[in-house]
This record gives sequence, C-alpha cells and structure tokens, in this order.
Amino acid sequence: QVQLVESGGGLVQAGGSLRLSCAASGSTFNINGMGWYRQAPGKQRELVASITRGGSTTYADSVKGRFTISRDNAQNTLYLQMNSLKPEDTAVYYCKHTRGWDEYWGQGTQVTVSS
Repeated sequence: QVQLVESGGGLVQAGGSLRLSCAASGSTFNINGMGWYRQAPGKQRELVASITRGGSTTYADSVKGRFTISRDNAQNTLYLQMNSLKPEDTAVYYCKHTRGWDEYWGQGTQVTVSS
C-alpha cells in the first residue's frame, strides 16, 4: 500500500502562485507514474499534469506554461508549482501514484482562486 498526503492548497488571488506537495509513504517501490488531478464542483475529475518514472511530463492544455510538475525521489514527494492562477483553477487537487494496475490517491487539497 501507498499512502499519499497532499498539502499546500489555500486561497489565493488571481495571478498568484501556490505550490502543492504530495508526500508518499509505505510501499513506494516500482511506482510507474505520478500525477495531479483536480475536480471542480459539478465537474468530472481531470488530469492536470503527470510525470513518468523516466521523467517525461504531460500537461493539460489549460495549464501549459503556468504549472510545473516535479518530484523529489529521495523525499518521495511530488510537487505541482502553479503560477498565474486563474479563478477557473479553483478545485480540489489530488495526487495519484500508479504501480502496475494499482492506483493510489491522496485525500485532496482545496485550491481557491479569487478574482
């Protein structure tokens, strides 16, 4: 099992920045991929950014150029740097780790961007 705990969310004005963290513990070996997802009220959960074990990254079109996903393998921590935040970025942000067919999710952290 892998336990994930997100932190770093909060309330920020449009144009501001936040850095989310996702700390992993437990059986963290052989994690294939990691990602950040978000879910706004009344909407489906969507992929924001992902990073493979090899370091390849992908981003949703809506966040390209504003968000950066990174990881610290030594600290078993995944990050999401969010710049130039917009009100439409308001959502609960979740991190996910994948190992084979198994998926592990954190509890989520709220990000609210005021206009």
